[in-house]
Amino acid sequence: MARYRGPRLKVARALGVNVIYHSRLEGERSRLMTPPGEHGKKRKKLSDYAVRLKEKQKLRAYYGLLEKQFRKYVEKAFKQKGVTGDNLVIALETRLDNLVFRLGFGSSLRQSRQMVNHGHILVNGKKVDIASYACKPGDVIALKEKSKKIEMFIENFTVNSNFKLDYLERDTDKLVGKLAEWPTRDAIPVEIHDSYIIEFYARMM
Repeated sequence: MARYRGPRLKVARALGVNVIYHSRLEGERSRLMTPPGEHGKKRKKLSDYAVRLKEKQKLRAYYGLLEKQFRKYVEKAFKQKGVTGDNLVIALETRLDNLVFRLGFGSSLRQSRQMVNHGHILVNGKKVDIASYACKPGDVIALKEKSKKIEMFIENFTVNSNFKLDYLERDTDKLVGKLAEWPTRDAIPVEIHDSYIIEFYARMM
């Protein structure tokens, strides 16, 4: 599967949002969150198109997707009932690779995606090696038995998990996580204006 492999710190800095949840980017005054090349100069006002484009780029960066795959999620969101922006973000949030990251099995989205692709993850007791697998409420996500012996995975899950979200449940003793319920849009920790993204694509649909 095609995916962005470049420096994500650089991407986050350019977008002005900590899309990779890196500790070095935390804090409003973080030097790393100063847009590259500006050096204190007043920034030009973005056009309406540029504003909407940037919001789309932010959401893509949060979930590590290239345009072709991201657009498929957008098209599906338009066809579903309800608020299109909510549909889009919830679908991205409940991808298996993202939930593996949110639950703490992987220390980053990249590592979590690799864990899924390499067969370390079980969903309801069965191996799933498709990063884009769409999880649903009640799905139990766990490490494969052999993978529970890998110290890095154990440390990630028991020590380094950064997310405490109402729609997720974790059992640190059993190294198991669960999608307890559909996440609401307000509960999903991504800083974007959904409506701008929908407006960006609406003209193309």
